[in-house]
Amino acid sequence: MSPRPSPDSRSVQRAVFFVATLSSFLGPFMGSSVNVTLPSMGHELAMTAILLGWVNMAYLLAGAAFAIPFGRLGDIYGRKRIFIAGVATFTLASVSVATAGSAGAVILSRVVQGFGAAMIFSTGMAILISVFPPQQRGRVLGINIAAVYIGLSSGPFVGGIITQHLGWRFLFWLNLPIGLLLLLVILILMKGDFADDREARFDFVGALLLGPALLATMYGFSQVPAARGFGLLVGGLALLAAFTLHELRTPEPIIDVRLFRQNTVFALSSLAALINYAATFAVAFLLSLYLQKVKHLSPQEAGLVLVSQPIVQAVLSPMAGRLSDRIESRIVATAGMGVVLVGLILLNFVGLDTSIPYVLGCLALLGVGFALFSSPNTNAIMGSVERPMYGVASAVVSTMRQLGMTVSMGLVMIVFAAYLGQAEISSRNLPAFVASMRTVFTVCALLCFAGIFASLARGKLRSDATSGHPK
Repeated sequence: MSPRPSPDSRSVQRAVFFVATLSSFLGPFMGSSVNVTLPSMGHELAMTAILLGWVNMAYLLAGAAFAIPFGRLGDIYGRKRIFIAGVATFTLASVSVATAGSAGAVILSRVVQGFGAAMIFSTGMAILISVFPPQQRGRVLGINIAAVYIGLSSGPFVGGIITQHLGWRFLFWLNLPIGLLLLLVILILMKGDFADDREARFDFVGALLLGPALLATMYGFSQVPAARGFGLLVGGLALLAAFTLHELRTPEPIIDVRLFRQNTVFALSSLAALINYAATFAVAFLLSLYLQKVKHLSPQEAGLVLVSQPIVQAVLSPMAGRLSDRIESRIVATAGMGVVLVGLILLNFVGLDTSIPYVLGCLALLGVGFALFSSPNTNAIMGSVERPMYGVASAVVSTMRQLGMTVSMGLVMIVFAAYLGQAEISSRNLPAFVASMRTVFTVCALLCFAGIFASLARGKLRSDATSGHPK
């Protein structure tokens, strides 16, 4: 039986839980809100479909490139310090988006916002896991991920209302009071710096290789089939190979790449997360455009439709987290990915005359699948490593999410370029837009089908009473 936590430790647990949960809410809230505001933003700033894609892509690329270095910095120098810097950066960048006067300024500010998000999400989950015992992790992660989905669910609704009545800029101003509240709670109530590997040295060479490698690879992917895209993709993959060789040789790597070869649970759970986000992130982006451009719904009405998916996720995620404390994570997560596959297949039948109830049903089904997949899969990743690696494991979760989202948006941009070119979405090209949307859903369904096998093949994760790591 685990020792009962002291009043001081319970106070820290409550503070950490509040901060981690609110920060987990903030990022998804902004992401789902931005999807609803894109048509209004695009109209005001004369942005094409490709530029609208870059509003999300810029944020995701920055987050993916820097999550692992920040996770490792947190392990060594203190996760709390990195987390505070991330909240401050994210908040200031949100104000910059709110005051931007051009498409370029919006996209540049979103890069900085992604930079702050990398600091937040690479350390927040590690801090949360470090203060709760192994037998409570599934429940805590389930509630934490429910906060993610509450953010996703309230984002379209609140974002739609704000965009329609106050304008899209006001949405970004909301981050200012939330960010200040987070900083206040952290500085007053969160004791300790949560550094579990103080004796290690930071691998600056690895960080300098990894960031450009991920940026070049993902940006290159988004530019395929142009020659520049292939060149960047090849260059990025070459840098990733150099990074891997360096990490194998250095005594204190930024991430022990042997984990991906020797720890099957960690490797395949990470791969399953990447595939899941790659197969699903574009759904909200595409359906937001579909509902407003094809079905002629207002931003508020579109938000009400899109809210169905994350509401289901928020309700079911705590249950899925508790379930993963009792049943093998791979079983629950694989079942979730199977449900997502069915939802994506059904979305392939969406057309110009599809009814709104049909779209609602597809989104609700996706919500069930996401809930069953996310918290059990995260529990498997975090439970498969030792405590000094929590920051890196948390960063890997964040990186897989960001890379998956980037792949998803990159796929959208490639398909948009093929079907729509540089044109804005209008009544003249709605059939081409719907055809492009269905093409994306088809590819996403194929990705999800492959992800089912990765999820099943990860092996068993059994935790003992003290460590929570695979036996």
